[in-house]
Amino acid sequence: MIPAGADASFFAYLSLTFLLVVTPGSTTAVVVRNTLEGGRRAGYVTALGAATANTIIATTCGFGVAVLIAYWPGSLEVIRVGGAAFLAWLGVASLWRAWHQPDGGIRLAEASAAAVPRHTGAWFGDGLAINLLSPVIISFYLSVVPAFIPAGASRFYYPMLATSHVGLALVCHSAWATALGALRRWFVAPWTRRGLQAATGLALVGLAARVLV
Repeated sequence: MIPAGADASFFAYLSLTFLLVVTPGSTTAVVVRNTLEGGRRAGYVTALGAATANTIIATTCGFGVAVLIAYWPGSLEVIRVGGAAFLAWLGVASLWRAWHQPDGGIRLAEASAAAVPRHTGAWFGDGLAINLLSPVIISFYLSVVPAFIPAGASRFYYPMLATSHVGLALVCHSAWATALGALRRWFVAPWTRRGLQAATGLALVGLAARVLV
């Protein structure tokens, strides 16, 4: 059953979700970096990994994380600190590569497609890990999504909201991959990729600090 006022609530949810996913964050930074390294396919695979992580978190939150937090309130703090530590580790690793390698460790893929499958798992894993350990995504499904479920809504309303977020995020990250794939020629010079790696590292460390505070 769809309760009265659900359309307005759903539109408000979509508007907020769009603003959240279109704002560049840690996932966007990783999609951009991998796209420049391996082309649009690398970006799409990274975006797919992030979407898979979103789906896992949405399902887990729907089935029991809220209950866990109700019985152990400190679990959310553990998730927050762990996610911040992971973001900081990624950021420091990016800064290290930018400092020690002329191209920042971002090597443009060869024209041959034979080398692409070798990195597919790594690109997917980047997207999966960056969101799976994100306290922002977990908090979104624990606090934001339930706030937009009207009283009397059917049990399918939460999956509809979750699917909307996963879909919007996937489209947005894929759009970044498409755009950067077309602009890869501007990053042929090694120093440009080194600068991008440094910027990515600073952004990730900054996000880690923001999560902590």
